[in-house]
Amino acid sequence: MVTFYLKRCGVPWPGDAAVETAVDMRKAVLRTACQGIFALALGLGMGAVSPQESLPARAERLHREALVVDTHADTLQRVLFGGVDLGQRLSTGHLDLPRMKEGGLDAQFFAVWVDSVFSGPVAIKQTLRLIDCVNQLVARYPDRVVLARTAEEVEAAALSGRIAALMGIEGGHAIDDDLRVLRVFHGLGVRYMTLTWSNTNHWADSSGDKRVHGGLTEFGRQVVREMNRIGMIVDISHVSDETFYEVLRVTKQPVIASHSSCRALTQVPRNMTDDMLRALAKNGGVIGINFYSAFLDSEFARKSREGDGGRRMRELARKYRGDPDRLAAERYKLFENPSSVPPPPLKVLIDHIHHAVQVAGVDHVGLGSDFDGIDSAPRGMEDVTRLPQITSELLQRGYAEKEVRKILGENFLRVLREVTGR
Repeated sequence: MVTFYLKRCGVPWPGDAAVETAVDMRKAVLRTACQGIFALALGLGMGAVSPQESLPARAERLHREALVVDTHADTLQRVLFGGVDLGQRLSTGHLDLPRMKEGGLDAQFFAVWVDSVFSGPVAIKQTLRLIDCVNQLVARYPDRVVLARTAEEVEAAALSGRIAALMGIEGGHAIDDDLRVLRVFHGLGVRYMTLTWSNTNHWADSSGDKRVHGGLTEFGRQVVREMNRIGMIVDISHVSDETFYEVLRVTKQPVIASHSSCRALTQVPRNMTDDMLRALAKNGGVIGINFYSAFLDSEFARKSREGDGGRRMRELARKYRGDPDRLAAERYKLFENPSSVPPPPLKVLIDHIHHAVQVAGVDHVGLGSDFDGIDSAPRGMEDVTRLPQITSELLQRGYAEKEVRKILGENFLRVLREVTGR
């Protein structure tokens, strides 16, 4: 991490120049380390501010220097179903490579979201299709994006000026109740799995479905233990409260909530209670705050429930019964259409970040946008280019620079490093 900051801030690193002798190398390393410590003491790690630096300039600098990680976006659905080219600046959706660069995003976890319309071997096939979307993106734009599996690879990508693309499966039914399939997905580069989506599967209860198992089954506990063993992060967004607490009893590694918010502020089952936030912190895990307006604002959530989304879902299920590919594509279109309910202000997103910090601690909070999987985000967070607004708002609330860096990405990198070992 020190090496990353030295290079990120333009401090020379001896490996970049020819060093003819071992003595010269040792001297260069010592000199560089001293430069780095001096730079960190001036504010890169301590939050010191030049008296001449305005708040907008400070926010811009900090956001540019920080390593920014988003732990969840559903953009692969647009690639698979709509054939969009993420290398081009798009007029719709929340993100693409040009806008990610503009927004200062260094690492994106692309959600390999397997809709519950898929099951059994068909769910495995859908997972592979989405993984291939990431591989094709990396192959087409190798100078702009690179597949990353570890914290080291994320840092290396940022140093090279490329965006790190990571993968996380959303929906444990994707493994078709087979630990061998889980290991295959890990071998293909998947680094987290959300144990459930909105559907309860054969071994874990979801927060969006009926209670069946009372948490995890014995096989579900095997899944958690195997994920610990192979170095895959357990993601507890979408699971029921019972499942969450049982995961924490079983896991030997930190877990994440890749895209959830705070139930104390917005009463929806997908959000985490304060007790859950404290338990997550004790585990060493991180919550990625979700940007969905309905998870951030109770009034928006109430008005959204009064809409006809459920009716449209049922109509699609009847119309495309027996054709899961078409049904999944049509269901996703419902997320692509912007909500008719006016969005709440950006303040509500910052409120959830702040609440999570107050309860869990600043070492356990990050960003999990859910971009391209939501039909509304707060005003001022219309797409990925607006991420610097979060940095600015946190500074305005009195957060130190080192705290903002943690929230923007360092916290999640810590978990990734602990679980993968690199």
